[in-house]
Amino acid sequence: MAERPGPQLYSIAAHRGFADALVAGLIPRYAEPRFGLARLTLLLPSRRAVRTVTEAFVRASGSGLLLPRMAVIGDLDLDETLGPLLDPLGAGADIPPAADTTPRWLRLAEMLREEPDHAAAAAPALLRLARKIARSMDRLAVEGIPAGELLSDRVRDLFPDLAGHWQANTRLFAVLQQKWRLELEERGEIDAPERRNRLLDHAARRWRESPPPHPVVAAGVTSASPAIARLLRVVAELSKGAVILPDLDLAMGEAVWDALGVAGAPDEADGEPFARGDAVTHPQYHLKLLLNRMGVGRGEVQPWHRSGSAAAPPERSRAISSLFLPPEASAAWIALPPERRRLSGVRLMECADPEEEAQAIALLVREALETPEKRVAVVTPDRNLAARVSAHLARWNVAADDSAGRPLSQTAAGRLVLSLADCLAERMAPVPLLAALGHPLVRMGEARAEWLERVRELDRVLRGPRPAPGLSGIARAIAGAREKPPLLPPWWRETADLLEPLDRAEDEASLAELLDRLAAVGEALCGTALWAQPDGRALAAFVEDLRDAAREAATRLDPRDLPAVLREAMEELAVRPPWGGHPRVAIYGLLEARMSRADLAICGGLVEGKWPARPAPDPLLAPALLRALGVPGADFRIGLSAHDLAAALGAPEVVLSHAARDEAGPTIPSRFLLRIRAMLGPKLLKAHRETRTVELARAVDRGEPAPAYPRPQARPSAEQRRVAISATALDRLRGDPYQFYASTILGLSPLDALDAEPSAAWKGTAVHAILERWHEQGGDLAELGARMLAAMSAHPFTKATWQPRLLRALEWIAAETARLAGEGRTPVLWEKAGAIEIDGVRIHGKADRIDRLDGALAVVDYKTGAPPTNAQVEKGFNLQLGVLGLIAAHGGFAGLSGAPERFEYWSLGRSKNSETGFGYRCEPIKEGRKLTGLPREEFLSQTEFYLRDALARWILGDEPFTARLNPDLPGYGDYDQLMRLDEWQARGDAESGGS
Repeated sequence: MAERPGPQLYSIAAHRGFADALVAGLIPRYAEPRFGLARLTLLLPSRRAVRTVTEAFVRASGSGLLLPRMAVIGDLDLDETLGPLLDPLGAGADIPPAADTTPRWLRLAEMLREEPDHAAAAAPALLRLARKIARSMDRLAVEGIPAGELLSDRVRDLFPDLAGHWQANTRLFAVLQQKWRLELEERGEIDAPERRNRLLDHAARRWRESPPPHPVVAAGVTSASPAIARLLRVVAELSKGAVILPDLDLAMGEAVWDALGVAGAPDEADGEPFARGDAVTHPQYHLKLLLNRMGVGRGEVQPWHRSGSAAAPPERSRAISSLFLPPEASAAWIALPPERRRLSGVRLMECADPEEEAQAIALLVREALETPEKRVAVVTPDRNLAARVSAHLARWNVAADDSAGRPLSQTAAGRLVLSLADCLAERMAPVPLLAALGHPLVRMGEARAEWLERVRELDRVLRGPRPAPGLSGIARAIAGAREKPPLLPPWWRETADLLEPLDRAEDEASLAELLDRLAAVGEALCGTALWAQPDGRALAAFVEDLRDAAREAATRLDPRDLPAVLREAMEELAVRPPWGGHPRVAIYGLLEARMSRADLAICGGLVEGKWPARPAPDPLLAPALLRALGVPGADFRIGLSAHDLAAALGAPEVVLSHAARDEAGPTIPSRFLLRIRAMLGPKLLKAHRETRTVELARAVDRGEPAPAYPRPQARPSAEQRRVAISATALDRLRGDPYQFYASTILGLSPLDALDAEPSAAWKGTAVHAILERWHEQGGDLAELGARMLAAMSAHPFTKATWQPRLLRALEWIAAETARLAGEGRTPVLWEKAGAIEIDGVRIHGKADRIDRLDGALAVVDYKTGAPPTNAQVEKGFNLQLGVLGLIAAHGGFAGLSGAPERFEYWSLGRSKNSETGFGYRCEPIKEGRKLTGLPREEFLSQTEFYLRDALARWILGDEPFTARLNPDLPGYGDYDQLMRLDEWQARGDAESGGS
């Protein structure tokens, strides 16, 4: 092949399909009879691109073909480094090795800790800031900006005009950058981006001085970093070389091209590389920047005339060019001829919410698969949407994993390690402990069923307030459980031995040692299953890398900070699925979609904040400073997102989808979508709307409306009704018979939440235990209460806020009891159960306290909060005092005789009349100026009337147990879900219902 003058640059238009068009042109141009393409070296941007182009070669080869040597230039956005061709072992002994990124991250955090303003910061905050500093350093290195450039005249001139926080951040960055540079010099290393630049320059210099004898083609590379631009210029000038760009708009007018801005080529030698008016959000801007840095003009780029098998109509590229005109030039849409705005094959789909959008996308994919050999690509930056689509496709057994991967923290292996880290940080708190013990990877195999049975038993024991810290606290909770499964204690002893490395109270520990403990406990629980799958292998590499780096940097942290540190580090690592999904379906992120091709491209999640993503300014270096240094601003990535959409629009069929609202509220359609709507105009827009699939998505899960659920009115048999009634259950029976039915007849009791805040019932139990001990032992009640509370399971915050009030209320109880004793009133019974029979039904209750005075009895009921109102007692909805009085009057308490005459609530609530500020007593008796309550002489008789009435209606009779019989009555909502309250209460439904 004869030498060709000038650089050889080509552009493959969006409608041609880059990978297939590339292969269609390379085969006839470079294939040799016996060697095929084996002598060709093809430079590609990423490993994903290598896979995409390889698949295109397979489709185009027919009977077989020797493939070219494909080398990866490397894309830092994809966390990829140079391929072996450009980073050979002998690339040059003068290029130092690259420093590992993880040790650098940890060392920067240690350097931050040495700064006075950050000395007291927590480890997660320091590591988070260190990661941002490392990214800023890499960003400058990629752009080829030396470390000392921050001290240059142009930066110093800008510095006084910066806001105070920008000045402080810039100083901090400069100090840490210099410290890190000195450390690198001592170790004989350089940062990875700088080494990458040197290797690229080494390859460019070597090929310029000694051109390779065989063809070299760079395809699909759009990174505009200066080092890559220099290498591409050399490749383009090789006698057998070429550079092939994706989607460079050769039809764009010169005036529009110039309107994009200076793009790294200012008119003046000392001008800013990026002017304020540059259209950095335009999809062609980064390509103009690349050409400028290569030193070539757009006029030197030739069109690539080959097309792939999945090519769109040629007018599609013209429409894309019109679509992304800069703001001033877009005024031409008014007079745009139809052929320049035609988007045949492009549909716009609007859904109500992300779930409906995922369902609609899955239906589009499923429908497309009915066409043989048709390929479908779902492209979205929204990983949650991708997961939803993948789940919906599984309905039809279509395996389509998200090729962008999932963060390691969201994988099975990652979640287990994070749960164990939470166990360590929270000293075996119930929620992370049960999450770890019940994890799917733990005890896989035949033993798992029995293991899960023990975990469920432990779950029941740990319901309620958090037990004491550590494994010993769990053991005490098991020992003190009301219902203790026989197999649970020995199982827990064995399990506690496995978890012991995580049960150490310490203020600071080595990060490497903490990781060792996590790995050891994880393997003890899961065996090799923890590391067996792709996520496990990624986890093993992550743990080993972080552990070695932590050991080298001597990183120490508070164990309580470990979960946050690990979670944030795992979020940075994506675990991509292995091959083996559906051969014609792919789900891509924006980076993975580059160079890919499909017959149907579905672009989902087209809303502001996702596509394009919100610009993330550099947190350390001001935008004006970055512009002066020659670094593209945060909006530069919007242009890359626009280019990604323009590439996707080149498919034969395209669906652009978005949801009208998400979990946060209404969304704003992507600016790109709004441009398409504006360019199409009202008439064309109506023809391009995709509504059929949205209607199908709504119909897929739409069933017949369920019949209205009536108010439950349970009717158990006469035998089932004959149950004993407690003093407290009578109130529930009269107030809400269905709750009595659920709790007493069905035997259903609500489960406390794990790690629950102490409820009123828990507080009441605690108070009763303290008072019972005091009545038995005597002594200082407040001191006894403080001692017993310290030993109880409760969150420290609860103890700190509730305990002072309780102790002052206990002081009042002690003082009031002593005062009454002086009047001849003394407690004779406390925390004692009693029972009687009325109409053949057992009535039972437990008295908090009964006092004797002048031969009569006073029934006392302690309340941690406000007592029931007199009106509630008068209407028969709070009869506990009266029922306990009836039991006492009928001799139901062993060893106690006498007639109750006083019925008192002793409340521990706030009182302005109490010397301690807390505690008062009252009676629900209608006397004096009280307008409600029961007369003292009728208290027991009226209680007995209400009791016999309830027995006759519900226990001995056949009246249904109606839900919320008295809806205005305050009460507990323990059984609201069982009675399906929300389904009928709003209707005011009083219909009969089933049991």
